[in-house]
Amino acid sequence: MHDLANRIIDHYERHASAWDADRRNADWSDKPWHDRFIAALPDDARILDLGCGSGAPVGQYMVANGLPVVGVDSSPTLISLCRQRLPDQEWMVRDMRSLQLDRRFEGILAWDSFFHLQPDDQRRMFSVFDQHAASSAVLMFNTGPAAGEAVGEYRGDPLYHASLSADEYKALLHGIGFTVIAHVANDWNTGGGRTVWLARRG
Repeated sequence: MHDLANRIIDHYERHASAWDADRRNADWSDKPWHDRFIAALPDDARILDLGCGSGAPVGQYMVANGLPVVGVDSSPTLISLCRQRLPDQEWMVRDMRSLQLDRRFEGILAWDSFFHLQPDDQRRMFSVFDQHAASSAVLMFNTGPAAGEAVGEYRGDPLYHASLSADEYKALLHGIGFTVIAHVANDWNTGGGRTVWLARRG
């Protein structure tokens, strides 16, 4: 199982062009959550997008709403697409698990990315969130509905996912000063079946 987790970075680089096309051509069923994220942000917010993919549709939508974006992804191909689409924003090839930007942001996203990390890496990510979150920051990420590991599939390749329990996520958020604004498990109405966490610091 952990061998599959270690192949995530290679998986997204190998399938970058196909993933970008599939994401852009699919119904953006999770857009209501991004609207909620934007509505919760303080004025003049800056966004850190962890696992930003190709910048479409999420990065483009943030920028269209006047929100400057710093995007991080492990795939050079996906980051190159971000730079083509949104050249005025900042894009970097980095592993979110070891990110140290020495900057803080009012909005942090880890959308369709965080749940590919192994459980211990997810726990350690709360330190990364903490180090990059401003005092009024809003954080949104998605997980599985319950603790465990699972292997899905994308274009014939196995795709690793993991989740902690809801209680552990709440405790980890509390530990870095965040309060849950909204949490829905298996949200088929506004999240395309995702389990979503939206939280605010302070």
